[in-house]
Amino acid sequence: MFSDINSWHVWNSEIVFAKLEAKFEAGNHYIIQPKRGRLIKVELVEVTENAHCLELGKFPLAKMYYDHKLEETSAGLKISSTITVKGLLSFLWVQLVVKNIADTIDSHVQEQIRVASKL
Repeated sequence: MFSDINSWHVWNSEIVFAKLEAKFEAGNHYIIQPKRGRLIKVELVEVTENAHCLELGKFPLAKMYYDHKLEETSAGLKISSTITVKGLLSFLWVQLVVKNIADTIDSHVQEQIRVASKL
């Protein structure tokens, strides 16, 4: 489900749409429209199928790296997401954008699990 970027709006209530016109692989990018905010172009920096995805979003004078990891454990699938912001205005973008993303990660994962369990 995560690699199906064009369907993210089904389980992520914070976005209007996300659109990937190429393969879900490193070097490609997608466009995402948050409900509150401007269109954002996000680069897929590293992709390991069904295991890892590192994304890069650029803001004026800052870069946001969003790292997603999927790991099979004896207790089930472990999903980890880490956001790192670097740059001169990173403190500003954390307050304006990243804090909201971080605050809603858990609910998005829970909704993704709910949708996936119906497949």
